[in-house]
Amino acid sequence: MSDDSKRPIIVKKVKKHGGGHHGGAWKIAYADFVTAMMAFFLLMWLLGSTSAGDRKGIAEYFQTPLKVALAGGTGSGDSSSIIKGGGQDLTRTEGQMKKGEIQEEKKTINLKAAEAEIARKETLKLQELKGRIEQAIEGNAALKPFRNQILLDITTEGLRIQIADEYSRPMFASGSAQMQPYSRDILRQIGTALNDVPNRIGISGHTDAQPYAGGSKGYSNWELSADRANAARRELSAGGLDESRVLRVVGLSSAVLFDSANPANPMNRRISIVVMNKKTEGEISKEGGAVVPEPKPDNPSEAKHAANASH
Repeated sequence: MSDDSKRPIIVKKVKKHGGGHHGGAWKIAYADFVTAMMAFFLLMWLLGSTSAGDRKGIAEYFQTPLKVALAGGTGSGDSSSIIKGGGQDLTRTEGQMKKGEIQEEKKTINLKAAEAEIARKETLKLQELKGRIEQAIEGNAALKPFRNQILLDITTEGLRIQIADEYSRPMFASGSAQMQPYSRDILRQIGTALNDVPNRIGISGHTDAQPYAGGSKGYSNWELSADRANAARRELSAGGLDESRVLRVVGLSSAVLFDSANPANPMNRRISIVVMNKKTEGEISKEGGAVVPEPKPDNPSEAKHAANASH
């Protein structure tokens, strides 16, 4: 019988190879976690992009699935769905849509209505200006006696202010462009009032139909009316009117009579000031309208006019 105690002791060492402390089990757990998070965020996105009707239909399906099955798939959910038992109609424009798939509503502007509204507001401003000028004349003791010579009206061109002669109260010295003192006061008062509106100004001079009786050869009612229009422009500027506001200064002689039935009526001798509306201003600007320069006589003696002239 052999002696077992003398046998050598053999120790076997087994080397284990793995993935660390817990092996590879943590990878499986992490993969499950990521999958669950993806499912969660996908659910949140679906809920956020689904309409209220669709969500109500989905909830009803899970609460009573037999109702949907027995009803053939159309008993719940959004009635607009083309998918039996629920789902979203892809032809709808609700919810999330790709940019460019929704046709934006085109906005149209009625230009005629807009222009009419602008004209209406402008007319109201000109009417207010007319009232202020009338009040200024009534409140000025020096100008009040001449209120019958100051004619204000609204025309298609804008607010027209006409200052006319009377037999006893002419605006200018006879046959000249020298202005009477009270005429200067009237024009300066008007010049102050015109500063309240941004509209451009047109000034025209008028005479009666009687031929010019004095002065040098070549000087007529045309030159006289232009000289008087420029004299009126200077007095308006003295009253505070900005020179850049003046768009047109013309002499019309007796071409446009105030009293056509009586061409010799002193009322035909007048200064007309037009506070232009935007339409008139635009038309004149397109035509190249500009301030007419004061005529300069070749001979200084032409500036002196006969005292017996009827203008």
